[in-house]
Amino acid sequence: MAAQDNGGSKRQINPWLIAFTVSLATFMEVMDTSIANVSLRYIAGSVGADQSESTWVLTSYLVSNAIVVPISGWLASVIGRKRFYMICVALFTLSSFACGLSISLGMLLTCRVIQGIGGGGLAPSEQAILADTFPPEKRGMAFAAYGVAVVVAPAIGPALGGWITDTYSWRWIFFINIPVGIISLIMTYFLVQESPASKKEHEKAVKGGIKVDYVGFALVALGLGCLQVVLDKGQEDDWFGSAFITTFAILSVIGMVGGVIWELYGTKNPIVDLPMMKDRSFLFTAIMMFITFFILQSTTQMLPQFVQQLLPYDATNAGLTLMLGGFVMMVLMPFIGILVRKVQPKYLIAFGFIVLSCAMRYLATFNSNVSFQVVVMGRVFQACGMAFLFVPIQTLAYAGLPKEKSNSASALINLMRNLGGSVGISMATTMLARRSQIHQDRVVSSLTPTALHFQSFVHSVADRFVGYGVDSVSAMKRATFIVAREVNTQSTMLAYLDIFIVLMYGSLIAAMLTPFLKKIDLKKASAH
Repeated sequence: MAAQDNGGSKRQINPWLIAFTVSLATFMEVMDTSIANVSLRYIAGSVGADQSESTWVLTSYLVSNAIVVPISGWLASVIGRKRFYMICVALFTLSSFACGLSISLGMLLTCRVIQGIGGGGLAPSEQAILADTFPPEKRGMAFAAYGVAVVVAPAIGPALGGWITDTYSWRWIFFINIPVGIISLIMTYFLVQESPASKKEHEKAVKGGIKVDYVGFALVALGLGCLQVVLDKGQEDDWFGSAFITTFAILSVIGMVGGVIWELYGTKNPIVDLPMMKDRSFLFTAIMMFITFFILQSTTQMLPQFVQQLLPYDATNAGLTLMLGGFVMMVLMPFIGILVRKVQPKYLIAFGFIVLSCAMRYLATFNSNVSFQVVVMGRVFQACGMAFLFVPIQTLAYAGLPKEKSNSASALINLMRNLGGSVGISMATTMLARRSQIHQDRVVSSLTPTALHFQSFVHSVADRFVGYGVDSVSAMKRATFIVAREVNTQSTMLAYLDIFIVLMYGSLIAAMLTPFLKKIDLKKASAH
């Protein structure tokens, strides 16, 4: 890519420097979606909020992020891709600083909303920049480098967040974004240039005045914003047993259905390029991205929670269960970037989902005495499957796509990525609560006075307490408490296994959908 130096002559910029530049901000933004999870109780205590109120720290970010992602393609076209990208980086960095300085819940939530707006425009712009910077034969390696940031950041986020919170203060989980953001801004200013296709798209967008699809924006904001609230707060508020959740669900349906109809048939200048979804291969590519991050984010949420809830792990060690898997993906992705030029991406995707289904089956063999090493190896097994998904999916999304469509394609692919993660986490959280109750009811129904094994166990435990000098009544109460605790532990354990089984079947279904993906010209992709 050529750029002007101060003397006006042209100089060549190594495209890998550009890939590194945009990956910096990606890493920062993606990690921020998971790093705060393990620090919520510390944040709540610091700003005078209870645990329920503190979850809005996550929800507020996700809502504003969800609204901006689908319209980021249009914003990049109107503002100019590089300018829009730099605005997003600056907004994210400044709001991170403000988050760290927050002294009340209201101030923190406001800053998180602004942070989500800035973060929402980063990934779509970055992927469009990469698609235009690298020729088709090198995009696999470019997306591999970028993918390291996207899939590794959520893996190390919980561990880093736990360590920072335990060692320093929760405020530093936001302050660490500042130097990264400043470096990213400086490098973007000097290295990233507008491509001819991006300039052409910008000129087309502003020709004759900027035409804003206000109705489309309102419907998209209503539909996706309310959907994110429903997904994030549904289980906490008992889903449709809550008037609050029911109202937001209805508003979400109105917004999304109305938005689809309006964007497809009601305007000549749609703010979201939904007609791209009419292409079967692009549609199924987007579905693959949805399923990939459905599984990735749900397991990223469940595994640390599993070891903290059922095993005596603190926040730091819980995060460490994910870290080695992140490094495995980091090692494998460059290899996949080379392989995608020699093997049809659709076959790599099918293989990735099959490996992922085997990994989920492996996780479903866990028990309440599982060792740290076994949990880590389960995540590594899963990482091996994940490594075969992100790069081929990204490669297929842009294969044969006109360069002027890069912004729109990036927006839609990242929308599906975010929705997949949100739906996955919501499903896993809800399933954990509901299946735990179901298993507990089944176990308790068998613990009756006529159940000889149960009565024998309770009395043997009580006798041990009596042997330590506890009176018989107190001994029986303690024995009953131990049984109840064990019932709860085993019921929760079974619920986690149910989640992993569902994810296993989801992976297999995704593998069966890969025939709908298109083939690409490998001879052209392998040309130098």
